[in-house]
Amino acid sequence: MFTTELSYQLPNELIAQSPSKCRDQSRLLLYNRDSNQFSHHFFSELKDILPQGLAIFRNDVSVLKARLFGVRSSGGSVECLLLRCADKSTNTWKCLLKPGRKTSKAQSFGRPNEYSAKVIESLPGGEYLVQFHLIKDIDPPALAQRLGKLPLPPYVRRPANEEDELRYQTVYGKKEQRTAIAAPTAGLHFTPQILKSLVKSGHSIHDLTLSVGIGTFRPIESERVEDHPMHAEDYTLIPSTKRVLRDTQIKKLAVGTTTVRTIEHFLLKDDAHPEQTTRAETNLFIRPPYSFLGVDHLLTNFHLPGSTLLCLVAAFIDNENTDGLAKLKELYSEAIEKKYRFFSYGDAMLIL
Repeated sequence: MFTTELSYQLPNELIAQSPSKCRDQSRLLLYNRDSNQFSHHFFSELKDILPQGLAIFRNDVSVLKARLFGVRSSGGSVECLLLRCADKSTNTWKCLLKPGRKTSKAQSFGRPNEYSAKVIESLPGGEYLVQFHLIKDIDPPALAQRLGKLPLPPYVRRPANEEDELRYQTVYGKKEQRTAIAAPTAGLHFTPQILKSLVKSGHSIHDLTLSVGIGTFRPIESERVEDHPMHAEDYTLIPSTKRVLRDTQIKKLAVGTTTVRTIEHFLLKDDAHPEQTTRAETNLFIRPPYSFLGVDHLLTNFHLPGSTLLCLVAAFIDNENTDGLAKLKELYSEAIEKKYRFFSYGDAMLIL
């Protein structure tokens, strides 16, 4: 597949710059693969349009205030985005730096009475290896959560505010799982009331954790989709969630592409310790054609042109009678015509 095939035209005004007034009042495009029919709804109708008796899997990660600010020895300002821990014992992290070249040349930056940081190495893809010396905090995430700002996606053309601290988190995200630099956005539409109604209707809800990383933002830059290197992301699965995933008799709904990647990577591997918590990392790149092992239905947002997430959703739609990418573009055209809101703070799509 060529990356140019993943393009589509989206008016700028449909890129959501802020969340909907109420989480569950976002719109929901329903597509049924069996009937090849679609219909328009609001997210508050979710309980009424889902098949009965589903196991619903969701990513309970929370977003870290991962944008740290500091100053170089020359006096120039630095923005540091914490990506992933490289060595916990030495507080060394993979980071993005702005400006990267000047900061790397200066070799250090920091904030008086708070922290100092040394740029150890320049890595592929514009990343840097940075070692932190902390004055008050136990680790860089604690420092960032105290002093940093939420890393809103680059297509949200404004700084993060107090509303984002609430709305760019799911209502079920766990504070102890504050390890992501981007929200699992399909989950942003849920309210406590909707979750209660789903359980009351006979659905079960199961948590897993994937620390959403920089791959969420990065477009495919290679000419061929297959040549794109996926960034690895850490995930955790507790035994009770693993047991349900292994049950082939239960129909499963994945909330978001991060949940899909976690489920599929886990089921592709041998589970040597089924009664223990699994901690692993995945760089699984799902694209057509792909046979899904543990996802029967998918709830997802609308994704960027040229993204790996488009590939995943196209693969989910793809079957013997349907070209997944062509159908996905058709559904996106319908959403654009009906003025759905796109990307992280946008509307949702349910694929049955």
